[in-house]
Amino acid sequence: MTANTILGRCLQFIPVFLGITLLSFGLIYIAPGDPVGIRLSAGGVAVNPQLVTQMRAEMGLDAPFLVQYGRWLAHFLQGDMGTSYITDLPVAASFWKALPYTLRMAGTAMGLTLLISLPLGIMIAAWHNSRMDYVIRFLTFIGNATPGFIIAIVLMFVFSYRLGWIPVLATTKPIGMILPSATLALVMSSRYIRQIRAAALDELRKDYIIGLRARGISERVILFRNVLKNIMVIVITLIGISVGALLGGTVIIETIFNWPGIGSLIMGAIGNRDYPVIQAVVVWMALAFFLVNLIADFSYRYFNPKIKDL
Repeated sequence: MTANTILGRCLQFIPVFLGITLLSFGLIYIAPGDPVGIRLSAGGVAVNPQLVTQMRAEMGLDAPFLVQYGRWLAHFLQGDMGTSYITDLPVAASFWKALPYTLRMAGTAMGLTLLISLPLGIMIAAWHNSRMDYVIRFLTFIGNATPGFIIAIVLMFVFSYRLGWIPVLATTKPIGMILPSATLALVMSSRYIRQIRAAALDELRKDYIIGLRARGISERVILFRNVLKNIMVIVITLIGISVGALLGGTVIIETIFNWPGIGSLIMGAIGNRDYPVIQAVVVWMALAFFLVNLIADFSYRYFNPKIKDL
């Protein structure tokens, strides 16, 4: 991917970014609940019409919608995400505090998913229609059909309540990341294994595989050098979709395990109608998906030079 292509993608993202921010800002603008009333109530201050009018003017809420949006966007582009209605602290401070936890959990979950899915997906493709193939496919079907929060509760019951190996509520220590990451990895692996198996099975039916076997190349080399390399485009697509969602914060899993990441941050903000925090996380999710997709596009060209820049 050339520098011009990357620049072109960035330029294409600008109207998308503006559309996302305008839409999210508009939805928050028409959402029920007065920001001034929320802020005063959070501070324990009695709400009266005169004070509300004064604070609306101070917060710029008496300006037209487009003026408010323009001010917010200008501040955001300078790194100012606004002030929380509940804590009265800069949103940026809360966001940058939560982000490393989400990054750590996303990276661990993604690593575990690939560690489980790549070898199993390729191996059951090689063992097509064997007993092991049917068993793993059945397990992945169950995994796909089971909601993530159910898997989380089962893991908590077994490893925290029954065995007592891991604390029930996650801590910021490495041990606290085991169950949330394992839950996400199990959920994603169920989908990955099936997709990788299908792609590897299609690759194994191609003529060049027959040629490699006729030359005496070992099955392990064929599977994990040739087949794996040729299906990496599909794997990268799966990674791009999953990582974008993980970086946006896995709300349910982080809430269940009390993990202090982006998901928990936005869950608390939604419950408290803390609109500046919600707006900041929405924009972050848009940026995360853009960056991950840009990296995925670059990776396509690396693993398959036949793919031209679009």
